[in-house]
Amino acid sequence: MKFKTLHQIQQEGLDVLVDKLGPDDAIRFLQIYESGSGDWTKDRKKYLAKDPDKIIKHIMERRKKVPPQ
Repeated sequence: MKFKTLHQIQQEGLDVLVDKLGPDDAIRFLQIYESGSGDWTKDRKKYLAKDPDKIIKHIMERRKKVPPQ
């Protein structure tokens, strides 16, 4: 059994995207998956440690300010 290299798999994947979506939409699709920034390992403690009741209250307050669409 012959294994493909990561480069071969990447190239085949790009070829399929371009064949199915066309070059422009293939590029747009790939742009969705940018690497981003920050350190989730550190930041998650800050975000996940919040009290759920406070989060819900904050969401409800924001919904009151924004009219439904």
